[in-house]
Amino acid sequence: MAKKVIAIDGPAGSGKSTTAKLVAQRLNFLYLDTGAMYRAITLKVFENGVDVSDEKKLEELTKNSVISFKNENGINKTFLDGKDVTEKIRGPSVNQNVSFVSMHKKVRKILVEKQKEIGRKNNLVAEGRDTTTVVFPHAFKIYLCADIEERARRRFLELKEKGIQTSLREQIKEIAKRDKIDSQREASPLRVAKNSVVIDTTYLTIEEQVNKVIERCKESFGKVS
Repeated sequence: MAKKVIAIDGPAGSGKSTTAKLVAQRLNFLYLDTGAMYRAITLKVFENGVDVSDEKKLEELTKNSVISFKNENGINKTFLDGKDVTEKIRGPSVNQNVSFVSMHKKVRKILVEKQKEIGRKNNLVAEGRDTTTVVFPHAFKIYLCADIEERARRRFLELKEKGIQTSLREQIKEIAKRDKIDSQREASPLRVAKNSVVIDTTYLTIEEQVNKVIERCKESFGKVS
């Protein structure tokens, strides 16, 4: 039987991660955070002193990395080469450089194949910047969007809660920069895929976002769990 895949795409701060996690929990699907895979590689790049512009070294590093996910007491954890890097991959240095690492074609090709293999084996909710356009083009597609000020506010509060010093102005600048890089890169640029259901989350609570996504999925799949 073919596996069901719900792919959630959109720019930074649009609510992809939290919404995807909760939708997966509600439907009892596997949650696949594709962005965490690129973040894990970015972390490894810095820990190994690799230049983010050296595609050959990035390709070799990516090939030799093992990235896995595990749900522990309702918390989705990311492991890199057997080590829990859930918190490390959300730090400022990774935030500021993940777009530069993920823009390399060879890095994306390797990770996309890993993601597709997971999709062949599981019903899943996948989120990331090219899940609807490249990784799972035949999935039920959701594209979340929101005003840049609201997205920056969410990221500011998220970092503040983790004790990371920043400002709303700085986050607006960072997200604008990431939007530009992600939408203009040659490999898998950020865009709204054909047949995507577009949901503006600017004025929605997380619960409202989750309900909207599940309602649309049920309309498409019928019984989805």
